[in-house]
Amino acid sequence: MARTTVANQLATIRKQRELLAKKEQALLSKSHDKVLSQIVQMAKDAGLTAADIAKALAEGKPAKAGKAAKAPKAAKKGALAGKKVAPKYRNPANPEQTWTGRGVSPTWVQALKTAGTLDTALIAAEPAAV
Repeated sequence: MARTTVANQLATIRKQRELLAKKEQALLSKSHDKVLSQIVQMAKDAGLTAADIAKALAEGKPAKAGKAAKAPKAAKKGALAGKKVAPKYRNPANPEQTWTGRGVSPTWVQALKTAGTLDTALIAAEPAAV
């Protein structure tokens, strides 16, 4: 009885994989041909040209009938986006460090929160000018 080596088994599996890949390509090709013929028939029925289809594919979506393509709207920004905000908290250990109360809190704020003493770091509001 002949012994099969790992190399022989791998070679057999590779051949099987190649045959399966060829069968897969043949099936996909057959399916694609069927779909393409349906698309061509639909395009003819709708009176579309190859240029119309190419243009729609280049744009990434079909154009609406009778309407010009609009430019995408810019994202709306909040009323305070990009504006500086006065600091709300000051580090008691280092008065140069402040925090507005927005965004990610610094480590010193997290430490004060954990200790339950964040109120001690509040900056007193300045009186309004009269």
